[in-house]
Amino acid sequence: MTRIGVVVFPGSNCDTDTLHGLEVAGAEPVALWHEQASLDGVQAVVLPGGFAYGDYLRAGVIARFSPIMRSVSAFAAAGGLVLGICNGFQVLAEAGLVPGALLRNRGLRFLGRDVLISAERNDTAFTWLSGERRPLRMPVAHGEGCYFADDETLDQLERDGQVLFRYVHADGTRAGEVGDPANPNGSLRAIAGVMNAAGNVAGLMPHPERAAEAVLGSEDGLGILRSLVEATRRRAAEGIVPTVAGVVR
Repeated sequence: MTRIGVVVFPGSNCDTDTLHGLEVAGAEPVALWHEQASLDGVQAVVLPGGFAYGDYLRAGVIARFSPIMRSVSAFAAAGGLVLGICNGFQVLAEAGLVPGALLRNRGLRFLGRDVLISAERNDTAFTWLSGERRPLRMPVAHGEGCYFADDETLDQLERDGQVLFRYVHADGTRAGEVGDPANPNGSLRAIAGVMNAAGNVAGLMPHPERAAEAVLGSEDGLGILRSLVEATRRRAAEGIVPTVAGVVR
């Protein structure tokens, strides 16, 4: 069974949802408390949504100093797969594991509603089982979800294929920036998710774990979770085992 860890910070409120979503996707989920240094031998890591440390100072800025984040950073540097969802995306950005920053929503209000996103690439460890490129419906729930980076970084992300998801309209066309309701937070270039340059660390603001079963109103997020689970399983079958000391074959 593929063991995938879900880090739990004080203030995480989607950890149980994420553990369940990963189980639905075929993994053996493992809760990892933020104060521990060990990753307990998991084969991939998810940082879930919520409000780690109450989002004091800035979303994710305190959580990135939790003891477990040193191990997560080392795991990522060794090639391990890491996914950050909502607050988890904010933590990854604060830790420098993905480029850019998540700022206050342009409307300066917390948003909780369904949105549509589309994968820019279907050849990554986080999207390869999400099906043909089409709008995926899943909820957002954040106050600091506006993706920001300088123009040089944005151009580099586009050029290197690091933009993973964008907010889109129902017909699949890219959302605008300021004032377009399809872009809930005013993210630059309608970016809803990005990857690091190596392609093994990704973050997105919408919640795939809250759209992993039909009973929830949408199962469009299941493909993202299944992609992570199956990519992790395939890597293990190939003998690629990431550790905090490196990648062991």
